[in-house]
Amino acid sequence: MDRLWSPWRYRYVAGEDKETATRCIFCVLRDAPPTEDERNLIVHRARRNFIVLNLYPYTSGHLMIVPHEHVADLDAASKEVTDEMMDLAKKAQTVLREVYRPDGFNLGMNIGKAAGAGVAGHIHLHLMPRWVGDSNFMTTVGETRVLPEDLATTYAKLRPLFEC
Repeated sequence: MDRLWSPWRYRYVAGEDKETATRCIFCVLRDAPPTEDERNLIVHRARRNFIVLNLYPYTSGHLMIVPHEHVADLDAASKEVTDEMMDLAKKAQTVLREVYRPDGFNLGMNIGKAAGAGVAGHIHLHLMPRWVGDSNFMTTVGETRVLPEDLATTYAKLRPLFEC
């Protein structure tokens, strides 16, 4: 049997983060002090949204733009929130292009449990770089993702570029 090591998943599998069992993970992150941003993988805080790395990324650089407001539907979010979300998506695309040199991007939302939302009550926009050939047999047959860098490395690469 082949084994892939993904140590960042241990906290999730072991159920160590009890606070998020009763509260929305995005609200927990929003309410954490900025001094904990590195631990929480928040690469940027804006007025109405924040950008956080996905704990279970599909590719290196997979991030999410999350409104501060706890809102379950895109059409329930204010224009100011969604306008800033799109501005942040544009900035994130620029940053990801500079750091990873991808061939393309996926951008999207899963709204509601039936649509595949992992956090159904709090909308968030996924943005991830993509490369020709990055969907290989490991992903399609083995249902396993292989990432060339850990989340701390991704954070260290991206955070400084959002400070500009």
